Amino acid sequence: MDGFIFSKKPILFFLFFRLFTGGLLARQFLGGQSANSQVAGGQSRIQVRVELVNVLATVTDKKNRLVTDLTKNDFRVFEDGRPQEIRFFSRETDLPLRIGLLIDTSNSIRGRLHFEQQAAVDFLNAVLRPDKDLAFVVAFDVEHEVVQDYTDEMEKLSAAINRLKAGGVTSLYDAVVFSCQEKLSSFPPQEGYVRRVMIVLSDGQDNRSVHTEDEAVATAQRAEVTLFTISTSLGERGKGDKVLAQLAGATGGRAFFEAGDLAENFEEITHELRSQYSLAYVSTNREHDGTFRTITIQPVRKNLRVRARPGYFAPSR
Repeated sequence: MDGFIFSKKPILFFLFFRLFTGGLLARQFLGGQSANSQVAGGQSRIQVRVELVNVLATVTDKKNRLVTDLTKNDFRVFEDGRPQEIRFFSRETDLPLRIGLLIDTSNSIRGRLHFEQQAAVDFLNAVLRPDKDLAFVVAFDVEHEVVQDYTDEMEKLSAAINRLKAGGVTSLYDAVVFSCQEKLSSFPPQEGYVRRVMIVLSDGQDNRSVHTEDEAVATAQRAEVTLFTISTSLGERGKGDKVLAQLAGATGGRAFFEAGDLAENFEEITHELRSQYSLAYVSTNREHDGTFRTITIQPVRKNLRVRARPGYFAPSR
């Protein structure tokens, strides 16, 4: 297999296979949707255009423990209630990560900022694999700012996080929309398929954004970004915590509400990112109508639970 060239919404890509054993198997597997052309050396080259819907899934048992030993046959996938054939399946411990860390620096978190900074640094230090994973950091209060662009160098990430100062109001939705559109929507073709993850530390009480919560959710869904949200609120859950739960739930992520256990929350996210499954299928609905289509992933074993994004936007004409 020569390589993959990816785009987005859902992931549309071209697979190029040289005409040797692996290429023949791939052509048979993809149902012969191919066109032959000649390349240097007299070899045939098969160009296949396939519209794949990729879904990341986390599986837990009744005690909320991660289940990491499943195979393709342990899952059933449905789109808008119609069964879909799983074409590609893998465990996700080896796929590259692209992580956006969004930190609320408004006045409401001033007293807890130092603790959040240390926990965020420890998280990135634990999850980033040099030469494979990349992360960027966005601070947001009145406005959002990229304080460190994509890098795998912990010194740069740590320095950027530790320079943050609290002050101002909260523009959470604008920060999410910006990060999805500008940093997580597309990547160079040579990078192949990457997992797109956003970690949000905030009390969820947006009082400044131009964008709405619905726009933030839709933007994340179009960019295929999974949000993990960590509430910085103390005491009983409020309106902001509901917002954080909705952002995470609508993208297949998870919300955490125990601010005193911030380090433990980050540790759970780390374990989850190393324990996901990737399932891909070619939708039986070939219409390019731009509509939102629901995805349901059911485990064959009834005692398991699957968490994944609830759907995707079909490509437009």
